[in-house]
Amino acid sequence: MSKRGKAYVKAKEKIEPRAYAVGEAAALLKEVKASKFDESVDVSVRLSVDPKYPEQMVRGTVVLPFGTGKVKRVLVIAAGEKQKEASEAGADHVGGEEIVEKIQKENWFDFDVVIATPDMMKSVGRLGKALGTKGLMPSPKAGTVTFNVKDTVAEIKKGRVEFRVDKAGIIHSTVAKTSFAAEQIAENAKALIGAILKARPATLKGKYVKSAYISSTMSPSIKLDIAELES
Repeated sequence: MSKRGKAYVKAKEKIEPRAYAVGEAAALLKEVKASKFDESVDVSVRLSVDPKYPEQMVRGTVVLPFGTGKVKRVLVIAAGEKQKEASEAGADHVGGEEIVEKIQKENWFDFDVVIATPDMMKSVGRLGKALGTKGLMPSPKAGTVTFNVKDTVAEIKKGRVEFRVDKAGIIHSTVAKTSFAAEQIAENAKALIGAILKARPATLKGKYVKSAYISSTMSPSIKLDIAELES
């Protein structure tokens, strides 16, 4: 058995087969961490929705209280004064039509988030396939198609994350690093799950959240107490 395998088994032995309160799970996650590197902490929430129906698509954004531990590189595609506004707000890359062409011709992707002003979406639309396959296409629902460039850049830099249910009805999102205090991990996880609960489709009947788990890059998953989260 590999060293990683032994560490995983040892960690799993410490996790009881039950649902944990978020704060308790965050503390346990730090306790079972075995690797030397700063692992990402991820939350997975399984919903009872069927994403193939537009009215059951769950997506949104949330600003995590303590950020994700990773500063995202922000690209703003805008024109005129909005370019200046984006630069002053701390965007890493700012441009207009020339940026669109750079992505098209050079296959350039040195960014993590794309914000576009509505007047530039005709040009950005040409990047649909290139950005879409990487999950980077700006969207009004995600708040990344907006004239409010200043606040949007600031929120993303502070730790705003986008969540979206996948084809299997699951939302996966990174909420912290294992170097965070357990309380910080817990608060970030609660913020994400709270936003998912608020995004419940109005037409959905019955139970919404089937299950929720928290884990780090190398750790087993820890089941979360849904009743606590929904109260």
